[in-house]
Amino acid sequence: MRSRLRLGIGVAVLLCSVACGAAAQSSGAPIVKDCANPQLPAELLDGPVPAVASALPVVTASAPGVKLRLAVANDESTRELGLMCVTRLRPRHGMIFVFEQNREWEFWMKNTLVPLDMLWVDDDGTITTVAARVPASTRETPDDAVARRRGRGRFVIELASGEAAVDKLAVGTRLLLPALRAESH
Repeated sequence: MRSRLRLGIGVAVLLCSVACGAAAQSSGAPIVKDCANPQLPAELLDGPVPAVASALPVVTASAPGVKLRLAVANDESTRELGLMCVTRLRPRHGMIFVFEQNREWEFWMKNTLVPLDMLWVDDDGTITTVAARVPASTRETPDDAVARRRGRGRFVIELASGEAAVDKLAVGTRLLLPALRAESH
């Protein structure tokens, strides 16, 4: 595995490899690289990709004037892979990371190939933290130069960079989320 979940003093640190964004790659560039999660649903990716036999479930989260389609990462292995090595996402599509409890979570953005926005969301659907325009890294970026972002919540949503501002998703915005549970394997 390229990353792992580590628990620190009172803070769980998710060292996940995630990438998303509507960023400009040439239209002929692959939508996912060889290090991407093979279960990513084709509906999230901005370009032609083959459908996968056992894709992650996709749910809808709503806020005033916006509906987001989000692949569900609700177990440790899926959270570790996240959207790693994805080069483009469709607008208003991304991933929701589901945890067992509301607490502080830090993401380490190893192998994030495009910039993205991250939203930490409480149990009741309220956005508590927004990390906008988290910078991309390359597969060669040294670990100490890879972006880290932290917030408090039970869920973390990743979207294309700039999506939070366009959709007016800010601290205090309340999202309507389906019932989601973290799985333990």
